[in-house]
Amino acid sequence: MPSLLLDIESTRGDFWTSINWPWLWTISWLIIDNVIRVVALFVVPRNRRPTAGMAWLLAIFFFPLPGLLFFLLIGGNRLPKRLRRRQEIVNQAVVEIAAREEVRFGTPSENLPQSLRNAVLLGRSLGAQPMLRGNSALICIDYEESLAHIAAAIRAAERYVHVEFYILVLDDTTKDVFAAMREAKERGVEVRVLLDHISALRNPGYRRTARALDEMGADWSYMLPVRPWRGQWQRPDLRNHRKIVVVDGRVGFMGSQNLVDSSYNKPSNRRRGLRWKDLMVRVEGPTVLGLEAVFLGDWFLETGELLGDLDTSEFEPHLPGGLDCQVLPSGPGFGNENNLQVFVALLYTAERRISITSPYFVPDGAIMHALRAAIARGVYVELFVSEIGDQPMVYHAQRSYYEELLRAGVRIFMFRPPYILHSKHFTVDDDVAVVGSSNMDQRSFNLNMEVSTVIYGESFVRELDEVTDYYRANSRELTAEEWGRQPLRSKLLDGLARLTSALQ
Repeated sequence: MPSLLLDIESTRGDFWTSINWPWLWTISWLIIDNVIRVVALFVVPRNRRPTAGMAWLLAIFFFPLPGLLFFLLIGGNRLPKRLRRRQEIVNQAVVEIAAREEVRFGTPSENLPQSLRNAVLLGRSLGAQPMLRGNSALICIDYEESLAHIAAAIRAAERYVHVEFYILVLDDTTKDVFAAMREAKERGVEVRVLLDHISALRNPGYRRTARALDEMGADWSYMLPVRPWRGQWQRPDLRNHRKIVVVDGRVGFMGSQNLVDSSYNKPSNRRRGLRWKDLMVRVEGPTVLGLEAVFLGDWFLETGELLGDLDTSEFEPHLPGGLDCQVLPSGPGFGNENNLQVFVALLYTAERRISITSPYFVPDGAIMHALRAAIARGVYVELFVSEIGDQPMVYHAQRSYYEELLRAGVRIFMFRPPYILHSKHFTVDDDVAVVGSSNMDQRSFNLNMEVSTVIYGESFVRELDEVTDYYRANSRELTAEEWGRQPLRSKLLDGLARLTSALQ
């Protein structure tokens, strides 16, 4: 018996030692490698734009295992099932509110030019709110002054204050806004605050900020938190990029500016002397209800708490201006890239001029077609961007379009350093403007939750023209001759960044 056991052990040892392990590992890896590539051909292109699908396939074909892992991490742009169910509830509630407010404050269709009317109807069908009449708007491009306006509005609050920012930090620049919220809370005003989770972790002072919100007694929550240990998980770079303040349903703020120092408190920015240049709009009138609805939807999305219907009784006599406004929320919860579709529809209405300001201009093919078509029919097109960038990959992806834009006839103005021109708006002819948090890039069209407002009114566009005149006076124009002298290494880096920008 012992002899038999020894024979078995000897045979087993001979079997394992006889295996050609390097050959086995090579064959196994070749099988896995090819399975990954074949499966990717069926999975990756599904419900994805061709450019993005091709970029992902190239990444997976060149680097199968890392590419697959990267795709699994950030390859999808859908909200988690729990949030999708809540978003459906939000969308239905907003539809009901919007229908009621359209009856009371809706802009009569005959008051809009046919081209704008079609864009407004498109927006409505894709999740935008109705175009509402009787609004006023004040533009502010001074960073600290914008914060002072917000603090003043909060100090005048009687019932509630709703604050929502992609980046919200307590620092020396924003401390007056935090003081105003604390004072409002002390006199019995409800204060609710939303801030993006990942941006909070990435910016200095998040512990100090959370402690301040707790100490003042504000109701607050992170947006789209990434905490797997709490069952909170979605694509990490799927972010809520909105900037909204609503006070008592009567005064609202929206635009591009975050609630943080203009240097973002980052040592690297301060070493370079970088400061952000933004645009915020203070609005009054029925369109504040649209901003309110966006906040209430996001609040329910993150907390599960329904704050009740919007009280609009006070707005009947309160039509402070002659502007018509349509609030356009966008993001994965809406689908169909609704902000992109409305933007493109508006660009096609241009008869005389288009002026675009975007810090991260990585245009969709549809936008490029719209701009070329506009120039072909004699429309003047100008683009304002920053001369320097704060995000290298996006900056170089943007640069990769300059040659194409210049060749098409777009005039490009680069805002001089040390400022990052972070404003996000565009005008069409003399009476239509769009302002908000949305960049003209794939991230804002596919991944970020954004909010924009379409504004119809010559007076507002004239004020916005004064802003672009200021940009122009503090910019230098990029010429085709200058761009043609770019070194080869820059062109190669720009092209690579352009390719990776499609990995959405």
